[in-house]
Amino acid sequence: MTQSITFKQKLQQRRALIVPGAANPLAARVIADLGFEAIYLTGAGVTNMSLGLPDLSFVDLTQIVQHTMAIRNVTDLPLVVDADTGFGNAVNVAHTIRMLERAGASAVQIEDQVMPKRCGHFTGKEVVPSQEMAAKVRAAVDARRSDELLIIARTDARAVEGFQAALDRAALYVESGADVIFLEAPESEEEVRRIPASLPVPQLINLVVGGRTPIFGQGELAEMGFAMALYANVALQGAVLGMQNALGALSRDGRMDEESAIVASFAERQRLVQKGYYDELERRYAVT
Repeated sequence: MTQSITFKQKLQQRRALIVPGAANPLAARVIADLGFEAIYLTGAGVTNMSLGLPDLSFVDLTQIVQHTMAIRNVTDLPLVVDADTGFGNAVNVAHTIRMLERAGASAVQIEDQVMPKRCGHFTGKEVVPSQEMAAKVRAAVDARRSDELLIIARTDARAVEGFQAALDRAALYVESGADVIFLEAPESEEEVRRIPASLPVPQLINLVVGGRTPIFGQGELAEMGFAMALYANVALQGAVLGMQNALGALSRDGRMDEESAIVASFAERQRLVQKGYYDELERRYAVT
């Protein structure tokens, strides 16, 4: 049984599987090490961490493919990949799906924003006509080599056209073949509760710390019927605070050692990147 089939089955359980976001392979290793069952390659995180820029369409398909391959190289966990708008029209979407499937994605998310897109919790978003997005979803479904690759259709229409319009778009995307629906940035408890009750396919909810959507616990989201609870950038925000704390202490005190307890130990760092495994390879293939 493949990871993707297992992932499909987990989503059908509607237990609000918590899926943290990773912006790089080290974050993916930490997520896997802590026992999470899936990983989300966050476009916002890649933009913030790799470029130091806001989530305003500064990354391209090549960068997302490279990050997908790098994360797939360090973990076998199901990997959900944020492909923004698919990087163009329906023809471009087909190419995006083929590239990301080969790179190791278990699921690919595309959205209905106008390019250049914005973070789903920013103001000023615009959406393409619903039929244009429906064509992108059909192109994505047709382009995948295996139906084990899940197509996630995201709509940002809540902020532009209203909640009911977003539900209507979501229903159209299901008709077009989407395996999972991601209605971005509902703004009230009532809206959150209506989403899984309104659509037949598994639902993803994006919980942004400091964002527009109210936060619920995993148990409550499972009772509502959500399949996934996405925390796309908790690791990133935690890393920022950790860097600020550690570097602030270094600046203040002029020194740093392991006794400070605000940095991971040297040994822990090497464990996470599997230094011991490569030491063993060196011993195995050493020429005497």
